[in-house]
Amino acid sequence: MQIQKTSVTVNDGTRLNVLQAGSGARTLVLIPGWSQTAEQFKFQLEGLADRYRVIAVDMRGHGDSDKPAHGYRIQRLAKDVHDVLAALDLKDVTILGHSMGCSVLWCHHDLFGPQRIARYVFCDQASFLTTDPAWTPQQVADYGPIFTPDSVTATAAALAGPDGVPTTAGFLKSMVTEKMPADQLQWIVDLNLKMPRRAAAELLYNHCHQDWRDVLPRIKTPTLFIGGKSSLVPHTCVAWEATQVPGAKLSIFSESELGSHFMFVENPGKFNAELAAFMG
Repeated sequence: MQIQKTSVTVNDGTRLNVLQAGSGARTLVLIPGWSQTAEQFKFQLEGLADRYRVIAVDMRGHGDSDKPAHGYRIQRLAKDVHDVLAALDLKDVTILGHSMGCSVLWCHHDLFGPQRIARYVFCDQASFLTTDPAWTPQQVADYGPIFTPDSVTATAAALAGPDGVPTTAGFLKSMVTEKMPADQLQWIVDLNLKMPRRAAAELLYNHCHQDWRDVLPRIKTPTLFIGGKSSLVPHTCVAWEATQVPGAKLSIFSESELGSHFMFVENPGKFNAELAAFMG
């Protein structure tokens, strides 16, 4: 099985890197999270290509895509996904968003509806990342914020400043279990650093100020939510999101199943089996 590297140029002239494997009748499209890359889905590209066409996309500024000076906001990334689906003439796809990739897909649904999409998979993302001091403990558990207004500003400033690289490495270490080998964590860090830190800071700040709670009940497409009990994203919010989308399915990886934010890297066997069962 060979992973093919191609590209799509979106409507503002930015070239996006695209990885493809397999040639099955059904297509799986993978949208990475904040500062993450298509290459981090290598276990899905390799592990599912025997039965599906699998496509992973580097968002603008990320991975091996172009690094323009503009567009580091969720709405622009949603338009980029729209352009990629159209350029590759993809229809009836299962589309998966990991982390910020979920926000990109919620925005895409809000702007364009479920065009070309047969199934959604939302992996480990809060519907509103920045807490409101007025929220009750139950609302905090349901909405899943991992930042305060002050910590968002501080984190973005640290990423854009001289300590951007160690800030990135520390942030990523909080997203995996202690069982992840050091060389695998370093691989993730190195891929993340392909994105300029100032662009990463801009995008994180934008990402953390988006509220997608009202989008969820309007999704009528078959949907699977995936979370993890060892993730920095509270699994309670992923479970709540599944109650908001009519008929949605839910899978929460346990601690023993390496249910970190990167469960698709740490436990690809279970993750790929869940996707295959959902896609059919």
